Amino acid sequence: MRNLTALLLTGIVLCCSCFVDGTAARSPGSHGLPRQENAVEIKMVKNGVVLDNKLVQITFSNPGGDVIAISYGGIDNLLEINNVEGDRGYWDVVWDNVAETVHTQNKLPGTQFKVITQSPDQVEISFITTYNANLHRGDNGVTVPVNIDKRYILQRGRTGFYTYAIFERLQGWPGGRMETLRVAFKLQGAKFRYMAVSDTRQRFMPTAQDRARGKPLAYKEAVLLNNETSSPEFAGEVDDKYQYSAEDKDIKVHGWISMAPPVGFWMITPSDESRMAGPFKQDLTSHVGPTSMTVFSCSHYVGRDVGLTFREGEAWKKLFGPVYVYLNSAPPSSDSRSLIRTLWNNAKDQMVQEVKSWPYNFISSQDYPPSNQRGSVSGQLLVNDRYIPGIWVASSAYVGLAAPGEVGSWQKESKGYQFWTQTDAKGNFFIEHVRPGHYNLYASVPGIVGDYKYEVDIIIKPGSKIQLGSITYQPPRIGPTLWEIGIPDRSAAEFYIPEPYPTLTNKLYKGSELDKFRQYGLWARYNELYPKNDLIYKVGASNYRHDWFYAQVCRFVGNNKYVGTTWQIQFELNAVNPGIYTLQLALASATYAELEVRVNNANAKPPLFSTGLIGDDNAIARHGIHGLYWFWSIKIPSTSLHKGSNTIYLTQTRGGTPLQGVMYDYIRLEGPAEKP
Repeated sequence: MRNLTALLLTGIVLCCSCFVDGTAARSPGSHGLPRQENAVEIKMVKNGVVLDNKLVQITFSNPGGDVIAISYGGIDNLLEINNVEGDRGYWDVVWDNVAETVHTQNKLPGTQFKVITQSPDQVEISFITTYNANLHRGDNGVTVPVNIDKRYILQRGRTGFYTYAIFERLQGWPGGRMETLRVAFKLQGAKFRYMAVSDTRQRFMPTAQDRARGKPLAYKEAVLLNNETSSPEFAGEVDDKYQYSAEDKDIKVHGWISMAPPVGFWMITPSDESRMAGPFKQDLTSHVGPTSMTVFSCSHYVGRDVGLTFREGEAWKKLFGPVYVYLNSAPPSSDSRSLIRTLWNNAKDQMVQEVKSWPYNFISSQDYPPSNQRGSVSGQLLVNDRYIPGIWVASSAYVGLAAPGEVGSWQKESKGYQFWTQTDAKGNFFIEHVRPGHYNLYASVPGIVGDYKYEVDIIIKPGSKIQLGSITYQPPRIGPTLWEIGIPDRSAAEFYIPEPYPTLTNKLYKGSELDKFRQYGLWARYNELYPKNDLIYKVGASNYRHDWFYAQVCRFVGNNKYVGTTWQIQFELNAVNPGIYTLQLALASATYAELEVRVNNANAKPPLFSTGLIGDDNAIARHGIHGLYWFWSIKIPSTSLHKGSNTIYLTQTRGGTPLQGVMYDYIRLEGPAEKP
C-alpha cells in the first residue's frame, strides 16, 4: 500500500465526504453527481430552518437568520455551542446616530423568512429585516434605519454554503454612520486550534480562556499571555487580533483547522467589489475565539472619516458578497504538518475556483448582475516624469474603477462598488466583470509618488468593452531631484523597524523581516533609541533603512505624559538658485497628528506648512505599516535656503498618547523648475 503521507500530499486518498466540492476539475454551480443523490433539502423545525445536502447540514434561527449550527465531517456543530444561538454565525453592523456618539452593535435579526429558490440542485433562502421608523429607538438603543435581506445558498454536492446581504435605505430615513459591516463565525474553541491566514501566517493559537487569564496591555485587544494558559507554549507571548490583519487584495481565503477530527473551516472572498476603500484597505481576518470573518466596511486603518455615513434622508442600496463558507476534511493522520498542508492547500485550490467562477451564475437577486450584464475596461498605463528620461510602462501598478471623485478619492469611498486589477510587465490592464454604472479610473504606481486619475468618466453598460489604449500618468514634479528619503509605495515598510521586546513577542513573526512590523510595542523603542534628542537624518551620510524610524511617535517625558517630536533632515546645497524649491511629502499613516514643516528655523511662527490635525487610522497601534495615504507638494522659497548647510524640521505637534503620530512614505526635495 502506498505511503499515506504521500497520498495526503497529492490529495488522492480522501474520506468519503472530504473535498467533495473542492475539486479543480469543476467550477461552483456545476455538479457531477447523479441527480437523485445528495439533493438539497429544506426542513422546517421549531424556531429554525435546516438546509441539508447529506454532506453538510446548516441550521438557521427563524426568522432571525443567524447560523446556529453547522454539522459536517463528524462534528455535530462546528460553531461554539457554549455561545448563545445569536452569537455563533451572523451578519452584524455597528451603528452610530448622527446626533450622538453611540456605538451600537446590531446583529440584524430578521422578521420574515422566505424561500427564494428551491430545487434538488440548490436552495436559496432569505431572512428579511424591515426598518420601522416608529421603532427607531428600541430596547437596545437604536434600530438601524436600513432594510436588510440576508441570503444563504446551499448546493448539491458542495461542502459549504454561500451568503450575501442586500442593504437598502429609503429616502427620508434618519441619518447616521455604519461603523462596521461584516459576516462572522465563532467556532468551537475546543476543536479549532490551528489558524491560517496565508502561506506564511499560520500557527496553533491560544484560546479565548487563555486571553481571559492574560494581562491587558496598552489597549484591550493586546493581551500578554501568562503561565496560566491551557498550553504552556503560549506563555510570554502577546496575542492581538490586529496582528492578523491583511490588505483586502490579499484576503481571499483564511480560517481554522480542527485536528481531531481533521476538518477545515474557511472564509473565501472571491471578489472585493463590495468592499470599501480600495485594494490596500486593511481588515481583520481570523483571530482567537476562534473567529473568522469577512469585513466589508470598517474604520480600521482608515479612520472615521472613511465609511458608510448617511445624511438625513439619504437613499442608498448595495449588495455585499457573496462569500463562500467552505468546509473540507481529511483522514486522520499522526503527521500534523502533512494534514495541515493538505487542508490548507485544498482550501487555496477552492479559492482559485471561486475566483475563476466570479461573477456567479446562480444568484437569485436583481441586484447582482450576471457576467453578461457586466462590462470591462482595458488599456495600457504609462508614466512620464519629465526629469526621468523617456516614457516608461507602469508595471505592477494597481488600476481600478470607483465612484467619480477627486484624485485619490477611491481610498475614502465606501457606498459604491470598486474594481481593481494589477498591470502586467508592459503596463497593460484589463478590468473585467464591472457592474453597470458611472466610474472614474484611478491608479497607484509603485515607485511613483502621488495618485493617478483618468480625466474622462467611464460609463459601463451591460456588455461594455471599453478600450482606452495608452494613457499616461504625469506624477507630481516641479524640478530636478536634489535628494529623496524612502520609496514611494504608500508604506513605511522600507524604514527602520526595531526588534520587538523579547517579553512582548508573537512567535509567529519571530525572525521575519517581512512581518516584523506586526509585533507589539515597537513604537516604544523610539524613546530608547533617542532618549534625549529626536531623530536627525543627514542626507548623503544616513541610510533610511537604518536611520529613519518607521513612525514619528510621541516622546515619553514622565508622569504619564507624551509630547510631540521634531525630526531634522540636514543637507548641503552647493548653490541656491533663485525660484521655488519643492518638498514632495507623502505620509503612509496619520493618527491624531499635526505635522509642521520649517526650514532653517526650528521656531519659525507660523511654520512654512502645516497639515492641520489629520488622521485617526490607528495604524501604529494596530500593527499596520500603513494606513490612509496623504500627499502634499510644499513650496519652499529659495530665500529660505542657504548655500552650504540647511535643515528641514518636521514637527509632529500633537501629544497625549504613545500611539499618536505619523508614518512617512516618501520625501523628496526638488530644485526650481528648469527652463525647457
